[in-house]
Amino acid sequence: MVMAFASPALAFTACQVTDTGGIDDNSFNQTAWKGVLDAKEKLGIEGRFLESQAETDYDANINSLIDGDCDIIITVGFLLGDATEKAAKANPDQPFSIVDFAYDPPIENVLGQVYATDQAAFLAGYLAAGMSKTKILGTFGGINIPPVTIFMDGFVRGVDHWNAVKGDTVTVLGWNLDTREGLFTNNFDNLDDGRAYAQNLYDEGADIVLPVAGPVGLGSATLADELGVDKLKIIGVDADLYFTDTERQHVYLTSVTKRMDATVSDVIEITMNGDFEGGVLVGTLENGGVGLAPFHDMDGMVPDTLKAELEALRTSIIDGSISVSN
Repeated sequence: MVMAFASPALAFTACQVTDTGGIDDNSFNQTAWKGVLDAKEKLGIEGRFLESQAETDYDANINSLIDGDCDIIITVGFLLGDATEKAAKANPDQPFSIVDFAYDPPIENVLGQVYATDQAAFLAGYLAAGMSKTKILGTFGGINIPPVTIFMDGFVRGVDHWNAVKGDTVTVLGWNLDTREGLFTNNFDNLDDGRAYAQNLYDEGADIVLPVAGPVGLGSATLADELGVDKLKIIGVDADLYFTDTERQHVYLTSVTKRMDATVSDVIEITMNGDFEGGVLVGTLENGGVGLAPFHDMDGMVPDTLKAELEALRTSIIDGSISVSN
């Protein structure tokens, strides 16, 4: 059922509650906030945010916006799932949208934004396998939750596909598809952890590392900067980190992008137009909600044959002839 939540365009306000990474995390909070800023420029809305310093802030931050003239409240991150559900059920006339979470069954006044990041991560895994000199790759996550492990799933399956096609034996350290166990820093903000985990993977032979831990990954990039990209390359996540981590942009082979800015902006426009409906909005390779960023400074290092294979894989994933889920 479509719900009549729209307000006059000039009076429309979108409010966002961040996860603990903060609004300028060079990752998913910042990318989601860009969606509000884009809507502000395109649609003339007002936007404001509240930062969560700790998980204990989630309920209070959301509740403080309930009577704050927010036409839509956007919560950012899987960890806000319970707090968003509680607030939405207590305030059925308030529209909510949550990034990286979907409810089953759906909640009538919550639109989830989720992303098939395993599709893009599959491409990243295939790329990394083709670029590795040591034939050892590494990955680690912030917390063992689905929006994190979906990147790791796709990455490992992309490497497995490379091995199957090429008869190769590239291995991935840090994540086991079968046991669902791997390396996790258990936070999204400690850059020292990012450096330490990347160092451990490098010490075990990995020459390309995929950190799926928000700002923690910037610590991994610092290590790669010091070692040199001939020894360690990084694959970013969420945003194209070549543009957001400008001091170390040369260490990124690519990034697995999750276009939260695009889906947030779409949700705002849908709500403004009076077409808000609870359920799920899914970002895929096909609709541009996820993708593989350009190779930028490393473009010349990637063989043309590998680029062509990646494009063919992308087409096959979109048309369903290759599954990234098994």
